[in-house]
Amino acid sequence: MVIKLKQLASLSYLLFVLLIPSVCNAEPVDKKPHIVVLATGGTIAGSGESAVQGEYSSGELSVEDLIKAVPDLQTIADLSGEQISNIGSQDMSKNIWLKLAKRINQLVQKEDVDGIVITHGTDTMEETAYFLHLTLHTQKPVVLVGSMRPATALSSDGPANLFDAVSVAASSAAQARGVMVVMNGHIFSAGDVIKSHTTNVDSFASPSSGPLGSAGHGHVEFTQKTLKKHTYRSDFSINNIKALPSVEIAGGYADPSIKALAAILKTAPDGIIYIGLGNGNIPSNLMPLLTKAQKKGTQIVRTSRSPEGATTKNGEMNDTKTHFIASGSLNAAKSRVLLMLALTKTHDPELIQTYFDTY
Repeated sequence: MVIKLKQLASLSYLLFVLLIPSVCNAEPVDKKPHIVVLATGGTIAGSGESAVQGEYSSGELSVEDLIKAVPDLQTIADLSGEQISNIGSQDMSKNIWLKLAKRINQLVQKEDVDGIVITHGTDTMEETAYFLHLTLHTQKPVVLVGSMRPATALSSDGPANLFDAVSVAASSAAQARGVMVVMNGHIFSAGDVIKSHTTNVDSFASPSSGPLGSAGHGHVEFTQKTLKKHTYRSDFSINNIKALPSVEIAGGYADPSIKALAAILKTAPDGIIYIGLGNGNIPSNLMPLLTKAQKKGTQIVRTSRSPEGATTKNGEMNDTKTHFIASGSLNAAKSRVLLMLALTKTHDPELIQTYFDTY
């Protein structure tokens, strides 16, 4: 009987030893998603001498500073951070866009990365978001976030916005929705969002479609999704692109001089976005310059200075005759982004028009 007890004890010990590695290596049931925060600067990383005055400098804080300022982030995700740039977004460049997109495309290939949050200045956030919307090839959530008040301001909106953005990036419901912008409790699609106010904390909107949903206090709710192509369905790739085509923007107003447009065309851009009147209408005195430029290979996209509504093909302007491109619902800034990417694939205006209809 004593021998049997000793044998049983030895067997129990052996089983315990064999099971320890599998128990230690087991995935925790409530494993938090891993979100990578990529910082580019902006007001959210800004600092000023006074909490109640408007003066401040963008891009003063590091990505580590931003994460540490919101300890509750650790309750919803495991975070790591990288500094891509540290600028005011008025200085955002095509080179930084390429750097950012290529880095994200690398990160989302990793199994242990579940989503991306990009801290960004608000001035050009809609352009960066749309560029990534067209060039990232992933179904994982990618969220841009910023603030209208610097980190040192009274009632800074940055911490709450960052918490909401991480909540969205960590949500399984955010999969395959393309690149999003999260500001002031709203979730916007990169394809529709614009900065609609200069200073208010509620400064972003999607005038034609409304937000995709809402985020607050860790709760994320989506109420709609975009139907246009983006991210994992996009035709555009920047993997082998070192420089983007040159596309300039010219603005329309009553009784324009030809001098400004002529000066732009002298630089021989690959494309021109013309901010037209009404339904993208172009004053007649500028038409000879633009039609001549189009025949020489400069692609012309018509958009509108009106904040709502689409610029449609063949209205008062005969796009079939001129081979101009109608921007649809895209504003001038986003039309520039799409035209640059379209020109990496083709100079055929009919095919470019198809891209504008699709994206």
